[in-house]
Amino acid sequence: MRQLYHTHLSPFCRKIRMLLKEKGLDFELVCENPWDRNLDFFALNPAGEVPVLVEPNGTVISGSYAIGEYLEDIYPITNLIGRNSSERAEVRRLIDWFDHKFDYEVTQNVLFEKAFKQYMGGEPNSASIRNGKQNLLYHLDYIGYLAQSRYFLGGDQLTLADLAAAGHLSALDYLGDVPWDYNPSARNWYALMKSRPSLRCILSERVRGARPPAYYENPDF
Repeated sequence: MRQLYHTHLSPFCRKIRMLLKEKGLDFELVCENPWDRNLDFFALNPAGEVPVLVEPNGTVISGSYAIGEYLEDIYPITNLIGRNSSERAEVRRLIDWFDHKFDYEVTQNVLFEKAFKQYMGGEPNSASIRNGKQNLLYHLDYIGYLAQSRYFLGGDQLTLADLAAAGHLSALDYLGDVPWDYNPSARNWYALMKSRPSLRCILSERVRGARPPAYYENPDF
């Protein structure tokens, strides 16, 4: 059985979990919190970061971008990267947008400060949290713009770009930090994502010591 080493609220792990589900691939979850600095885990990934995928034949792939590309190469029947070079370039651009720009401007300022920093012995920075929430409005506008013109973010079909965006937003939404009424088009796109089994199985989970808003699992908010 393939194994996916993950952390529950990690957007990058959520993206890969959704990708595996969308491709119909069986896997076992192994919870690995990087702040525990488990030496056995460092032997799998010297960077000490999740996600890490271990295939049944022992192949180890580290990092969400590498895992995504690997799964698209090895299991191409369900295509989530685009059907031609132009589509693939746009999907990869959007993956980079969410996993770098969105992560830097929003996720690190809100999710890291509110949920992860305490595990590392630090105190949340309220100024960073305010900045992240303000930056989120700009990104919701961009998501809404894409959803209005394309149905899904990367085009007419579901792609890894949607999974990347949903990974970040679902983790933030667990904390109740996404103002969905701000942009109805972004909300409608996310409602579409919430109806997919690949995300619904993640939304059904709970993190010890914290509960999400009442609407968290409901596609109708």
